[in-house]
Amino acid sequence: MNFANTPSFANQGLQPGGRLFLCVLTSLALLIGDSQYGLMEKARDAISVVLYPLQRAANAPLNLTMQVGDFFTAQAALKRENDALRERDLIQSSHLMRMSSLEKELQQLRRLNALAAQPSHAGVVAEVLYTGRDPFSYRLIIDKGSSSGIASGQAVIDENGLIGQVTRVQPLSAEVTQVINRHYIVPVMIERTGHRALLYGFGGGVEVRYLPISTDIRDNDLLVTSGVDGVYLQGIPVARVKQIDRLGGAAFARVRSEVIAGVQSSRFVVIMPNRRLPAAPPVPPPTDAANTDKKSP
Repeated sequence: MNFANTPSFANQGLQPGGRLFLCVLTSLALLIGDSQYGLMEKARDAISVVLYPLQRAANAPLNLTMQVGDFFTAQAALKRENDALRERDLIQSSHLMRMSSLEKELQQLRRLNALAAQPSHAGVVAEVLYTGRDPFSYRLIIDKGSSSGIASGQAVIDENGLIGQVTRVQPLSAEVTQVINRHYIVPVMIERTGHRALLYGFGGGVEVRYLPISTDIRDNDLLVTSGVDGVYLQGIPVARVKQIDRLGGAAFARVRSEVIAGVQSSRFVVIMPNRRLPAAPPVPPPTDAANTDKKSP
């Protein structure tokens, strides 16, 4: 086909100005129609549905970066808060333990002050500073010494019973040997029967030795000081019987006992005054008859 002979009017169209005018007119018509009648509402909805996955994909890196940053920021904040709460909990726990310990010490001190105020147990209240250097010597160091009137040989008790005896005195402190020391001996008696015996420490505990096998003694019997040695008042609780061994053919029974006083736990003690024993009666002079016998040949 030869297009050279095509009429010129067939190639004529809208001029650029006309095209622009047509586009502007169409746009205005669509704007007015959309604003007044919502002609493009459905079209926009359809386009938004189609473009939504593309928007999500485009925003994904930014959202991921923000979420990661928020996660680590929250983790750091939670860690700081957790550390602060843990530190505060430790501080409060230590304060609570200290308050509980102080309350127990206060109660014990009140009981000891009431005990020391009794005429039968009048004495000096002292605080236990520390134990001896040798843990197996079972000795205590207290904060009262010769400047407070403490002397060697005085009995030491707590609110439950006998702790031991003052064995060494310094001006501002004193050493107390406990009843569980292996060299310690206490004259005791069975409270139920009044039978006297000797209670020996063996390094961590006490036992009655050389007790005749026929002696009336039972488990849970209370052993108290007999008062026959001139050191301890009669009736101070010392130990309670826990085990009695009567071996066949043996002349003596072996009685294991448990100390009543808090030898390992008491913080405050009462130092009792030394007993004042009556003076020994004077020795009578020899009679005349004895002198006469000596002179006779």
